[in-house]
Amino acid sequence: MRPYALAMIVVTAAPICSAQNQKLTEYPLRIHIFRRNETTFYRMRVAEAAKGEGRANLFENSQPRGMDFQFDCAERLQTSSGFETFPAKWKKPNQELEVLMPEFGKANKYDKCKFRVQMKDFAYVQHNGLLGTEPIDRFKDWMVKHDYDPEHGKNNPMMTQPAGQPTPAPQPTPSR
Repeated sequence: MRPYALAMIVVTAAPICSAQNQKLTEYPLRIHIFRRNETTFYRMRVAEAAKGEGRANLFENSQPRGMDFQFDCAERLQTSSGFETFPAKWKKPNQELEVLMPEFGKANKYDKCKFRVQMKDFAYVQHNGLLGTEPIDRFKDWMVKHDYDPEHGKNNPMMTQPAGQPTPAPQPTPSR
């Protein structure tokens, strides 16, 4: 009876996992959220909605662009940690995005969040905790140099050797 029950769980869960992965493919853009100001609305001591504004970079067609946004979410809006980005798609091009925010404690579960955006002709950068801007071409050059492209699964920039430094020798693979 146990093998039958296990098989039923696998057969039942497979379409759910497949649907979740398919859902993510509908969100080809990536957003890196630097800052946000938020008001959380409660009813009977339970958070019902979060609204506010913020600053982020949008990655579309391997190009970074800064954007200011206002948001309306069912849950509190997270900022990006490190180089973390969130999946997004256009609802109205250059005006409104739908962003998927991961649910805490639930793997592969997401809440939808509505962003009204104002696109910029620069990219946001953060140095020593301060948010600044730089030209899109300069940020794109950095992305290429560090093999960073969150739209295509390259979520962590690769550290390159400074000019004039020898490249470390490859390490042997440990035997098992």
